[in-house]
Amino acid sequence: MERQGDAGGKLFWTRRVSLTARILAVNVIALALMAGSLFYLDSLRKQLIEERFKLARSEVEITADALAETSGDERRALIARVGTEQKLRLRLYDAKGALLIDSFAIADPAFAFVDPATEPWYQDVARGLDRGVDFLVTAPKIPRYREPAVAGAAAWPEIAAARASSASEVRLRYAPDRTPVINAASPVGARGEMLLATRNARDITQDIRDARQTLAIVVAVALILSVQLSLFLARTIVQPLRALVRAAVRVRLGRERQVVVPRLPERGDEIGMLARAFSDMTGALRQRIDAVESFAADVAHELKNPLASLRSALEALDKVEDPDLRSKLSGIAAHDVRRIDRLITEIADASRIDAELSRASFERIDLALLAARLVQDRDSRAPSGAVRFRFDGPGEAGAIVSGDAARLERAIENLIDNAVSFSPRGGLVRVALSGDGEVVSLVVEDDGPGIPVEEREKVFERFHSVRPDSEDFGAHSGLGLAIARTIVSAHDGRLTIHDRPDGGRGACLVAEFPAA
Repeated sequence: MERQGDAGGKLFWTRRVSLTARILAVNVIALALMAGSLFYLDSLRKQLIEERFKLARSEVEITADALAETSGDERRALIARVGTEQKLRLRLYDAKGALLIDSFAIADPAFAFVDPATEPWYQDVARGLDRGVDFLVTAPKIPRYREPAVAGAAAWPEIAAARASSASEVRLRYAPDRTPVINAASPVGARGEMLLATRNARDITQDIRDARQTLAIVVAVALILSVQLSLFLARTIVQPLRALVRAAVRVRLGRERQVVVPRLPERGDEIGMLARAFSDMTGALRQRIDAVESFAADVAHELKNPLASLRSALEALDKVEDPDLRSKLSGIAAHDVRRIDRLITEIADASRIDAELSRASFERIDLALLAARLVQDRDSRAPSGAVRFRFDGPGEAGAIVSGDAARLERAIENLIDNAVSFSPRGGLVRVALSGDGEVVSLVVEDDGPGIPVEEREKVFERFHSVRPDSEDFGAHSGLGLAIARTIVSAHDGRLTIHDRPDGGRGACLVAEFPAA
């Protein structure tokens, strides 16, 4: 029978990490992954800028085509109208790079760069966060937008690139407040003129910052709730575990009588099951300690009597010269030595029987064959005219149990020995087996004086014995029935005493085992 508990595998990350820290980590990791979406917004910003690049390229090419078909005041009116409506700054340069028309000079400026010094503090925080995200995602460095000291085309690399490729060219810069400035240059007609369109796309930055702020607030609120719920969950788990640990430490320190192990009856989860199992284990431990202490006291008491008798006989032996009396004292001393030897043997068996049974591997045993062999052996060794034996088998019902053959044999021998010791000369000891498919019953009856009802539980206590007056003192240790009950209980059975079913005189001991 397997009696070892299962041990779970150890995980490397749980060796030195507390349960509270692990609960927090598991919940915060998911939020950390959610916070990582803040960096996804940077890719969204890139996509928006790419879309604006396409728009800027289309705008500057359409405007350049329109300018190629106009001249004079019509050009000035077209540049002023387009710049105002599209919120652009349009600049037209001649073939030598001189500035011909500036929409900001002929009409009200369509936009103005914001001075960071005039903005509230949280905008500085937002710009710092933008720089932090750029650093983490290793974004390329974007140059700052600066108006040239000399208003010529040579100050704008995109104009030179567009002139060289005869196609539109778009470049990105950052305004003083770190918002995107998109410049698009395109050739105008065949006369070598160049058009430069400038847009301050503040809405891109503001949209990204608004999304980032909303997401940050959601993550922060979720983080606070997660931490609070994690701590609450940890408290509901860790606090009762710590209480159980403290109780276990006090038990280990030998203060188990002062310990009240919490059973947590209100909890139906695994923690409650653990608490109740631990409480039951502590109770069993207390009973085992009490039994050991009581057993030790009983052993000392039982050994003290024969030792005192032996010492008295030996002390008197040196002072007595009468041969008959010396022979009698020698007999007493020999009797006490045999009694001590028998006690030590029985005590050794009783003390190790629990440990041996806890490690034993049970197998299927035919209790009928085992009992029949023991009865036949005792009957063949019995002196003529002594106690008679009879065995009644279980018939076709069978008597198969799960157990340890050696220990079951010892229990049956003890029951037979007990019956023989109480039986008169010529009396009958009957051993019977019966089974109903669920329970196997072993019955041992004798023709002795029987056991009084008030003594029927006490006889199973160690060193307790109710012996007939005719029996020699010390012939039995009082451990036989105690050992038999221990063995029967270890096999999930029970050993009890009843009146004989036929109403006759004598004891009837019944051992019941679950059928295999």
